[in-house]
Amino acid sequence: MLQHPACLCSSIASSSVSFSARCSCVMAVVHRMREYKVVVLGSGGVGKSALTVQFVTGTFIEKYDPTIEDFYRKEIEVDSSPSVLEILDTAGTEQFASMRDLYIRNGQGFILVYSLVNQQSFQDIKPMRDQIIRVKRYQQVPVVLVGNKVDLEEEREVSPSEGQALAEDWGCPFMETSAKSKTMVDELFAEIVRQMDFCPLPDRREACCPACSVQ
Repeated sequence: MLQHPACLCSSIASSSVSFSARCSCVMAVVHRMREYKVVVLGSGGVGKSALTVQFVTGTFIEKYDPTIEDFYRKEIEVDSSPSVLEILDTAGTEQFASMRDLYIRNGQGFILVYSLVNQQSFQDIKPMRDQIIRVKRYQQVPVVLVGNKVDLEEEREVSPSEGQALAEDWGCPFMETSAKSKTMVDELFAEIVRQMDFCPLPDRREACCPACSVQ
């Protein structure tokens, strides 16, 4: 059946409008994709690189050079919102400690990692958090505290209650992870995105929720 030219034009126009609307929606999604700079801090050997590589590539690295610092970039969707994470895996050796101020200054969210089989690494994390507050000059910094190597439960030196108590003192989330078994790895990076959403730093001109205040 032949269609009247007016109807045909109307159909084409409708299709064009629909296509245009779809394109606008796609462009809006692209423009809404947020980008965050995440810094992973902790002593040497706690598993910072293993956690980051497991998240980015889905593989576990047994050995790595603790003096190497790497940047990673990965897209992630958290609570139906897409984001791009730029992750800095910092070196844990002491000779690179002087570089931390620069990393912290550029970071928007911080993952503080200790090994739950090494009590000293748990103690080392505390001055690193103090350094973040000092450099940022702001108390409400997005932070997640992480006890890694939960797969080595029999060798544990730091109890879950110790980690939880420190996180409560700081006012931040606490997780125990395993890069080897990928336990809570994806959840960790999703949580730091939530913290950056809820507790943006002052340059984003947004209010922070009181629940995630780091004191």
